[in-house]
Amino acid sequence: MGISRDAVLAWIRATAAAMALHKDHLTQLDAAIGDGDHGANMDRGFQAVLARLPVAAATDIGTIFKSVGMTLVSTVGGAAGPLYGTFFLQLAAATTGKTELGLPDWVAALEAGVAGVVMRGKASPGDKTMVDALAPALDTVKTAAADGASLAAALRRSAEAAKRGMIATIPLVARKGRASYLGERSAGHQDPGATSSHLMLEAAAETWATVT
Repeated sequence: MGISRDAVLAWIRATAAAMALHKDHLTQLDAAIGDGDHGANMDRGFQAVLARLPVAAATDIGTIFKSVGMTLVSTVGGAAGPLYGTFFLQLAAATTGKTELGLPDWVAALEAGVAGVVMRGKASPGDKTMVDALAPALDTVKTAAADGASLAAALRRSAEAAKRGMIATIPLVARKGRASYLGERSAGHQDPGATSSHLMLEAAAETWATVT
C-alpha cells in the first residue's frame, strides 16, 4: 500500500493545520531576521489551499499538487510564495497522472521539489534558508530508500533530518533573502523558512505513519 490520493489530501490538510498552529512562532522567528510576516503568510496561503482543495480532490495527485502550488504562488506574500509554490509545482510535474505513490515516487517528487526551490531561490545548504531543512530531508529519504526502509520509516527519518537542519540554522549567518541584510546579526536565530519546511515534512511523516 502506497500513498493514496486521500492520503495526499490528508497531508495537505495536516500541513495547513500545522501552519495555523505555529503561525505566531513562525512570525516571531521572522520578526527577528526578516519582515515578521512568515507565519501570517503561510497560514493565509494554506487556508486558501484548503478552500480550493475540494475542486482538485477528485483528480490525480499531480493535479492536486499543481492546485496547491498555484494557490500558494498567488496568495503567499514575500519570497515564500514563489518558493513554496515552486516546490509543489515541481511535485506536481513529478506525479502527473498518478493516483498512488510508492517510496520511489515520493523520493523522485521530493527531489524535483527541492531542485525547484534551489533553482528559484539560488540558495545552497548553509545559506540559512528552507534549503537547510529540505536538503538533508531529501538526502536522508534517498538513503533510507536505498537501504530498503519502509515508506513510513523513511519519512520519519526524513522529517528528523529536516528538524536537525532547521536547528542547525541557528548559528549560521544568512547569505540569502531578507535576513542576509543583517549580516552577522542574523546568527543566533532559527530560520523561519527552514522551520515551516520542517513542519511540512513532519506533517507528512505523521500523516503517512501507517503507510507501508
